[in-house]
Amino acid sequence: MSTEPEVAPVSRKLFWAGCVVSALPVLLLVMSATMKLRNAPEVAEGMEKFGYPGGVAFALGIVELASVVLYVFPRTAVLGAILLTGYLGGATATHVRVSDPFFAPIVVGVLVWLGLLLRERRLWPLLPWRT
Repeated sequence: MSTEPEVAPVSRKLFWAGCVVSALPVLLLVMSATMKLRNAPEVAEGMEKFGYPGGVAFALGIVELASVVLYVFPRTAVLGAILLTGYLGGATATHVRVSDPFFAPIVVGVLVWLGLLLRERRLWPLLPWRT
């Protein structure tokens, strides 16, 4: 017997809204990871600008893509969201360190969690504004 309380699934509208919201960061992050894995010239230039050695881009692309894959599958979506939060936190810190605009990684992180919250009702009790 399971000791977890029964949680009603989200409505179809909320679920699909969550899928649409989740698709935005997934597409952005897959594109970013692909550019890192291909070692696009823009990526090498960005790595140099932020003070990272060029060879680190490929490893970052693997971490980014693996985190996105975990996020996409329902069984591992929470783990993927946690890993993406760490990844995007590092991106935010990198931008802050060089006095670059840093809102983009924050917005992507908010979309990651908003999409997951709309799809997964079991996370709702964790929200701080519950009654």
